[in-house]
Amino acid sequence: MESPRLVKLVDTRINEFLASRDSILRRIAPELSPFATFSRDLLSGGKRFRAQFCYWGWRAVSPANSSSAVPRESELDALVDLCAGLELFHAAALVHDDIIDNSDTRRGLPAVHKRFESLHADENWHGPARSFGEGSAILLGDLLLAWSDELISRAVLGAPALDALLGTREAVDMMRTEVTLGQYLDLMEERAWAGLDFEQALEHAERVMVYKSAKYSVEAPLVIGASLRGAGVDQLDALRRFGLPLGIAFQLRDDVLGVFGDAARTGKPSGDDLREGKRTVLVALTRARLDPSSRRIFDELLGDPELGDDQIRMMQQTMVETGAVTEVELMIADRVRTALTELERAPLGDTAKVELSSLARTITNRES
Repeated sequence: MESPRLVKLVDTRINEFLASRDSILRRIAPELSPFATFSRDLLSGGKRFRAQFCYWGWRAVSPANSSSAVPRESELDALVDLCAGLELFHAAALVHDDIIDNSDTRRGLPAVHKRFESLHADENWHGPARSFGEGSAILLGDLLLAWSDELISRAVLGAPALDALLGTREAVDMMRTEVTLGQYLDLMEERAWAGLDFEQALEHAERVMVYKSAKYSVEAPLVIGASLRGAGVDQLDALRRFGLPLGIAFQLRDDVLGVFGDAARTGKPSGDDLREGKRTVLVALTRARLDPSSRRIFDELLGDPELGDDQIRMMQQTMVETGAVTEVELMIADRVRTALTELERAPLGDTAKVELSSLARTITNRES
């Protein structure tokens, strides 16, 4: 029952934090209220997977000077701050990602840049609505990054020793660097892919997946949580060996859902990744199995924002018939097996191992 309680605590902390920042926004100017509203909407609900991995990373390690595996009140307070900070970082990444990908929706609502664009239109302001929407969303994403760091900075003060404080900060800094550079690699690949052979395209798609998503979705939260408790090198290495293959499996599942997911569950239109032209592992495997004529047609459709339902279904069918979907499912299963094998032999607490094993299956078998 610890994970459900943690999710509630993190939700409460996020709500409290945003309410405190809302008063600052209103004091500066009443026109800033959309920053508070859009932030609350973006951060409401959610599965809090990153928060859960952070918490169980902390629980997985047991320093010699710790009398209990369960966090004391002061430790829990710092840990919840840390988890909430990771969720705000995730929200910031989503805001920026939606601008870069020209994605119109997020979690069943218009993406933040589209909401600012609508605000511009509703107010009948001067100038192009699109540039206002994108510029405003960039600023909101930056603000969420700053707010994330406020929570994280407060959390690391609860570290048991200076080494743990520095280790936690280093893990957070590395996560932010990797995600930013992974986002650039993704942006670059969408323009450079035509000059790559099939092996290079697959290799580059996997590289993007690792640095843009896999590491910060699972590995980084585990390491950040464990570092806050003063984990040893062997424990951190074990969490990385578990977290990276699981993070890859998580993103591969996300790629499948981005093409085949039910819009009612995912909050995004079915096939949205095809309209956005994402060069995922699934796409790379599909293209490698097509003859030149079929590949040319597939490439012409990929990335067309006006793709109709019939065209989406045709591309989905192509992915299935080439065997690319089956191969991705096998890759997911293989990465999960690798992660669970590493978890089984890791020098970590038994309760945390059980919970992490359950989380591994949850994030890779999900439908949204």
